Amino acid sequence: MVPPHGRIRPLGLGEVDLGPGFWAALQDTNAAATLDHCEYWMERAGWLANFDRVAGGTTGRDRPGWCFSDSEVYKLLEALAWEYGRTGRGEVDDAVRRLTARVGRAQDADGYLNTCYGHAGQEPRYSDLETGHELYCTGHLLQAAVARLRTTGPDALVDIARRAADHVCATFGADGTGLCGHPEIEVGLVELGRALGEERYVEQARIFLDRRGHGTLRQDRVPLGSAYFQDDVPIRRAHAWRGHAVRALYLSAAAVDVAVELGDRELLAAVEGQWEHTVARRTHITGGMGSRHQDEGFGEDWELPADRAYCESCAGIASVMVSWRLYLATGDMRYVDLVERTFFNVVAASPSADGRAFFYANPLHQRVAGEEPEADALSPRAESGVRAPWFDVSCCPTNLARTLATWHTHAAVAEEHGLAVLQYASAHVRAELGDGRVMGVAVETDYPRGGTVAVRVTEAPAGMAALRLRVPAWAAGAELEEGGRRRPVPPGAAVVERVFAAGEEVRLHLPMGPRLIWPDPRIDAVRGCVAVERGPLVYCAEEVGQPSVRDLDEVRVDPSVPPEEREGGVVVVRALTGAAPAPEGAWPYGARTEVGGGSAVELVLTPYHQWAERGPTAMRVWLPTAPPGR
Repeated sequence: MVPPHGRIRPLGLGEVDLGPGFWAALQDTNAAATLDHCEYWMERAGWLANFDRVAGGTTGRDRPGWCFSDSEVYKLLEALAWEYGRTGRGEVDDAVRRLTARVGRAQDADGYLNTCYGHAGQEPRYSDLETGHELYCTGHLLQAAVARLRTTGPDALVDIARRAADHVCATFGADGTGLCGHPEIEVGLVELGRALGEERYVEQARIFLDRRGHGTLRQDRVPLGSAYFQDDVPIRRAHAWRGHAVRALYLSAAAVDVAVELGDRELLAAVEGQWEHTVARRTHITGGMGSRHQDEGFGEDWELPADRAYCESCAGIASVMVSWRLYLATGDMRYVDLVERTFFNVVAASPSADGRAFFYANPLHQRVAGEEPEADALSPRAESGVRAPWFDVSCCPTNLARTLATWHTHAAVAEEHGLAVLQYASAHVRAELGDGRVMGVAVETDYPRGGTVAVRVTEAPAGMAALRLRVPAWAAGAELEEGGRRRPVPPGAAVVERVFAAGEEVRLHLPMGPRLIWPDPRIDAVRGCVAVERGPLVYCAEEVGQPSVRDLDEVRVDPSVPPEEREGGVVVVRALTGAAPAPEGAWPYGARTEVGGGSAVELVLTPYHQWAERGPTAMRVWLPTAPPGR
């Protein structure tokens, strides 16, 4: 996204070049494995052939895939477009052109494009706005076109998207009615409108936003209430995110974009308030969004169970989309703090090390080790406790692919008179500032393993300039080093403002020792438990690989002993184990139910994003504490 207003400009693909490190490795795996993996599975499942069948007039009710499978093709196209812009690899461009041609042949003369509705043997167009996902799919098509437009310029994919957007405006404009049960068309329209300079696309996004919240979508299609669709309360009046998490967050991302484009301060303030309430009361420690499995949705305030946490990978990505937009609109670093938390503990947790299997849901407690999925079958279960190669509903793999391809564009921003470094990874940054000058820096760090971030000026603008380094909210005790001298810097931003010279360096030192984290006592599900964080990483205990623990249900952490970091980054906590509250099969309630006795052991912790890499395992993030005096 590139908002035309405001003092903060996000950087383009070519303005940041990642060096070796945590995120570069994930990007490389995404490019080398995940993109081809996604295309392979969509070809195998018949989702790509759906476009060929529409073009050939052979479609019918036997169409494979859910009604929204078109959107996975569009997200893959978007990921490929960004990847081509990042690397310039010819085979990636070939893939974009190959898929674009198949998609384009399925487009109707008036711009309508969908493989599930509107053709022989299918239901009519827009006959099921609640669950049909037609406009949702179109929104992802428009985002793919934006990626292509920003990396290569106008081409066939952009032409397809423009015709589809024109069709949407003609069908659902100010004189029309209707909206999609799954928000996404809104964010696609405003992004394409911004990229092409088409104000009517932005206006159509606004129309959809204001049309929602009046109970017009039919609840009988999904009997979970109007809140499931965010159709219960207009977005300008809602106080928190509710209902289906991905729907709510895509809608809010679009609202921020529309607010910025139209200067609508009321709308922006509404989303800011919803973010604040939801992050304070409805968000998991990992940054995960969504407490309930039945609707993949938000629960009520403080309803944050660890073992039933849903935390869909797509909801984490959508959360990043909203927080990133809010930061660009306001400059408030707390939004970037949540982006970092979600990147490391949701986005990075989903793909396997080889980039060919994924978590759909991200629970914080796995009571029983899951079973390895079949390597050559669609997984029907989103919450199986193991990463699966592909899902019956595979929104997450392609969403991860497009997000990882653009991760580096979140690393820094250009301000009016300087640069701000926000996400820490080794990188070279060269950008035009808001005042037209150019500034370049080289960042060197092994974050999140280490807490030192060295930033060296490689190209100094003439005159005064500012270098701003984010100090995460967890980093109490951080220090900024200039010329060999250190000074403490509070959470927020460490700012150096002066006339710079090429070769000058500043260093940010972040305290990376492991720390115990206590939940708000109103979160009933984890009261009496603690979690462990180190830097931006949330840790967990896995049952597999423990030298002294056989059953995580018997473990109680001793909070009087701080967690300890050992050589190689291993984190351990002192715990008691070996005692059970009652014999097997006994009534589990009584006058006194505390666990007594037990032996002292060391519990070895794993970064949450790496859990289940060694195979199926029981796991928990929130660890019960030992009673006082035990």
